[in-house]
Parts: sequence; C-alpha cells; structure tokens
Amino acid sequence: MEKIVILGSTGSIGRSALQVIKLHKDKYKIFALTANTNVDLLTQQCIEFNPQYAATLNQGANQQLKKNLSELNSKTIVLGENESLEWLASNEDADTVISSIVGAAGLKPTMAAVNSGKKILLANKESLVMAGHLFMDAIKKTNACLIPIDSEHNAIMQVLSQAPPLNYNLTGVKKILLTASGGPFRGLTKEEVAKVMPQEALCHPNWIMGKKITIDSATMMNKGLEVIEAHWLFNIPLSNIEVIIHPQSIIHSLVEYIDGSVLAQLGNPDMRSPIAYALSHPNRIKSGVDSLDLIKIGRLDFESPDLHTFPCLSLAYEAANMGQNATIILNSANEIAVDAFLNGLISFDQIPQVIESSLFYVTKSHIKNLDDVIHTDIDSRAYASSWVNKHSKIKKS
Repeated sequence: MEKIVILGSTGSIGRSALQVIKLHKDKYKIFALTANTNVDLLTQQCIEFNPQYAATLNQGANQQLKKNLSELNSKTIVLGENESLEWLASNEDADTVISSIVGAAGLKPTMAAVNSGKKILLANKESLVMAGHLFMDAIKKTNACLIPIDSEHNAIMQVLSQAPPLNYNLTGVKKILLTASGGPFRGLTKEEVAKVMPQEALCHPNWIMGKKITIDSATMMNKGLEVIEAHWLFNIPLSNIEVIIHPQSIIHSLVEYIDGSVLAQLGNPDMRSPIAYALSHPNRIKSGVDSLDLIKIGRLDFESPDLHTFPCLSLAYEAANMGQNATIILNSANEIAVDAFLNGLISFDQIPQVIESSLFYVTKSHIKNLDDVIHTDIDSRAYASSWVNKHSKIKKS
C-alpha cells in the first residue's frame, strides 16, 4: 500500500485526488490530510479515509478539527503546535506527497518532501516559480521522484520520450507548446476587461478550480507561471516554450520534435486524469473520467494570446528572463494583487500594474538558499501591499 500525504486536501486538486484514490483502495492509503481553514470538509474526509494525521494552517481551526474528530470517535491525530507541515511531508512512514497547497504557502512543506526523497506529485507550481534551481538541485541530490499534476505539464510528460532525465537535449525536442483556454474574457478589449467584476472572473468556461488559480487563468498569469514551471521541469529554454490559446481545453499541451513531428495529449478537462497518471506512473489506472467524444466536440480551435489585453503572460516571461529573484517578486506581487482584486480594492486591469511596479522597484538579488526566497517574498508582498493601499478604490477615512 502506497501511503499518501495530501497537502491541501479540501481544494479542487485535493478533492479530485481523493476521488481517484477512492477507486483504488487496494493500492493507496491516505497517511495524512491537511487544509487551510475548511474544517468541516476536512472532518468529513478524515472520517471517510481515516488518515493517521490531519492538520490545518490555523491554530483555531486545528482546535475545532480536534474537537470534531473526538466527538466522532475518530482515531486520526491532529498535529500539535510543535509538528509542522514540513514534519508531515517528510515523515518516514509516508511514501508520496501530493502538493496542492495554493501559492507560496506550499513551498516549505514541498521542499521538505523533496529533501526527504519522497515521490512528489506537484500541483503547487509556485515551488518551481519561486525556487526553481534550489528545487531541482534538491531533486537531483535526494533522487526524489517529481511528477507534475498540472494538466499541461502532465501532458508534456506523457508525450515526451521517457529517456531519463526529462531533458529536451536528449529527446530531440524542438519546442513545447502550452495550451491555454483564454479564460472567461477571451476576445474582450482592454477597455472591457478593465470593468470586469470578481464574480465574473471566477466563472471559468472549462475548469472547476479554486479562486486564486481561476483569477490567474483570467489574467493569463497562470499560463505565465506554467511557462516558468515548464522551463525548470524539462530543462528547456524559455525561448523554446510557446503559449497558444485553445478554447476547448481538450488538447492539454503539445511537444514539437526536430523531425517535424508534433505529439499532443488529449482528454476531457478533468483533473482526475493527470492525477491518476501521476499516481500510477509509469503505469495507468482508472480515473473515473468519461471517454473523450471527439465527434461531439466537433472542432478544435487555436489562436495567439492577446498580450495587449492580458499583459501578465509577458510579465512572466520578462521576470523569468531577468533571473535572480525576479520570479519570486512576480509570484508574490501577483498573490497580493489577486487577493486585492477579489476583495474589491483594485480593478482587474490593475493586477498587472501591481506586478510590473513590483518587478521594477523591489531589489534584485541572487538566491542562494530558501531563506533568501522567503526574504524576497516578504519584501515583495510589502511593496505590493503598499501599492494596493496607495491606489485602492476604497479610500480609508
């Protein structure tokens, strides 16, 4: 039995992972579940899957979880104050860690899993965006197994030649093409996009995701972060990674080879498919996803991204090419900007303004260790927050 830790079990990825695992109770056992503050759902998951450990990121929520599980006679142990998510992710009794915590909060526990040589199923793209070379160096040092869950990177892995390591120089790859749905505002003008409200931005046409990643999809920042992630995962130059808009979200990404061949992975837009592949790699298991009906779909469309209306994608390329700590600044400023937009403090078109200003003003420096990453993250959030306060639509009295 493969013992699994799910970091972020109440989010969309965590819930999908549990659905797949439920189909294969003979293969997988939940060792631990963690959440942010969704105590009610985490309680239900603990009762159903009976993990050895559970935890939230909030002390008050942790106390409520402990109370809930005690009343239900659950044997699941709720982590105490001295036991962190890093301790859980690196626990010697765990085999696999599914990292699906959203944002920078997932960095430390994911690195702990890497440093302990676990099998890591990675949905927390921020780990690579913020600490790419540190992360990949640790993978090589500990021989940890890294498999991406993001549908795009999972698709690339499926169509790449499997000669280890996943390196474009060794596999005849010319270019990686990351597909993007275009989000809910594809086709709108820059002026129209400036007026959109949070509830409109949260209505993705194809995928069911959490709030932060849904906004990132609407701004195209999600695709920018995925470009950076692909650069580190597959050791391929940024100039060999292209983004194309594919509104149907059926082709999840493509790889072009030097002989002119282009291979693609297709499937319904359902995260259970890449999760099932990641869990069972290099084999395959049932995911619960319906068969793809190409006749019903009828057509597959493609277009270039509108970088004028959605500049976040360009900002991601720019930050990645800057090097040093620029991608940390990019990610941190984006998290502050998205939160501000969701709370009505700034407009949709101000999200890239926060990021661009942060990239210009926050001090650039080389990253030598995880502490350097954390310091840049703190500085970037402070600057971005000050920008939001200065330009907020809600003026304090």
